[in-house]
Amino acid sequence: MDRRSALRNLALVIGSAALLPRCTMKMPVTHYSHFDVTMDQESLVADMAETIIPKTATPGARDLNLDQFVWLMLNDCSKKADQQAFFKGMGEFNDLTQKLYSKRFSECSKDQKLAVLNTFEKKPGDKDKKDNKYSKDLQAFYGTVKGLTVFGYTESKYFMTKEIVYELVPGRYNAMYPVKNNVKA
Repeated sequence: MDRRSALRNLALVIGSAALLPRCTMKMPVTHYSHFDVTMDQESLVADMAETIIPKTATPGARDLNLDQFVWLMLNDCSKKADQQAFFKGMGEFNDLTQKLYSKRFSECSKDQKLAVLNTFEKKPGDKDKKDNKYSKDLQAFYGTVKGLTVFGYTESKYFMTKEIVYELVPGRYNAMYPVKNNVKA
C-alpha cells in the first residue's frame, strides 16, 4: 500500500467519524422563525390531519397540504407559550399512542388512528368526564391540530371553488320573482 492511498483511506475514516453523529441525530426538516420541526413531528401532524379529513371522492388533508398550513399558522399566529404547550402535548400524544397500541401513530391502522382521536372528542351526554382524563397540553395539541385542519380545509381553494359556489352580493337578478301585492312597508 502506498502512502497516498493510506492517507486517502485515513481521511475517509476521519470524515465518516465526524459526519456519523450528525446523521444519526433527529435533524430538523423544516425551519420556522420560532421553532424547528423534525420529520417525525411533520409526519405525525400529517397523519392526524389525514385521519381528520381523509381522502374520499374529495381530496384529503394531504392532498391539500393542510399539515403545512397547521405548522404555518402555529408559527405565525400562536404565542410562544401556546407553541411550547403544542410541542409538549405532541410528546404526550406520542406516549399515549405508544401506551395504547405499542407503536407510533403513523404505524397504526386507520381504525386505531380513529379510535385514538375519538378519545379526545367530547360526547353531548358527557359533562367534564373527558376534561380530567388528559392534560391541558395534550388537549391543546389535539384541539389545535383539529381546529387548524378544519379551518384550512374550509378556507382552501378546492373547498371555496368546488364545494361552495360563491356568488357575489347581491347575487343574481331574477326579474320573474313573485312579489305579493299587499306588502306593507
